[in-house]
Amino acid sequence: MQPERTTTNRLYHFPLSPFCRKVRLSLAEKRIEVELVEERYWEQDADFLRRNPAGKVPVLRLGNRMMAESAAICEYLEEAYPNPPLMPRDPETRYEVRRLVSWFDDKFNSEVTKKLMSERMFKKMMGAGAPDSTTLKAGIKAIKYHLDYMTWLLEQRRWLAGNEMSLADFAAAAHLSCLDYRSEVDWNRSEIVRDWYAKIKSRPAFRSLLADQVPGFLPPAHYADLDF
Repeated sequence: MQPERTTTNRLYHFPLSPFCRKVRLSLAEKRIEVELVEERYWEQDADFLRRNPAGKVPVLRLGNRMMAESAAICEYLEEAYPNPPLMPRDPETRYEVRRLVSWFDDKFNSEVTKKLMSERMFKKMMGAGAPDSTTLKAGIKAIKYHLDYMTWLLEQRRWLAGNEMSLADFAAAAHLSCLDYRSEVDWNRSEIVRDWYAKIKSRPAFRSLLADQVPGFLPPAHYADLDF
């Protein structure tokens, strides 16, 4: 099946949402063209709530179909547009991909992404007060553990879930790229993780992410540098 190339394809997203970025990477890797529409989801706009009553991004309009929830969207894209594949064929590795996607979207997100991005950035954008130092310290401590876990995985495999790049890599890179926009990742902690991320962000699918700009928050100089 060939992707639909039509202006009705639209992704309602926020640039520094890791869940939106995971979907954007999947769409770009599969060469499915979409119009990006930035959505300040926390404002709970009535039109947006009609698209997704849960009030969350991403929301993908693909042809006449409106879809929400990043995991479900990525699974749909994999089944509807299987080439290039982001899920392996064998059940064991498919399980490992799903396990790691859940690891980053649940555990990593709650322990690291939400703590650091919310305190450093989203509180200011939403007018929700000053950063909480205790929450920041917890996020800074937790990211070290997660980078060490990624190091352990990559010492055994070429990619996070196995020897082929998969949705697990995109899920991890989506979170780390958001954090990297705010200089929250110590790339010197693990050379193997740094090399893995350099491979990911050198892919054509990553280009639009590296071009993101959020008013009032400029990325560091290394953010879009493919060689760091």
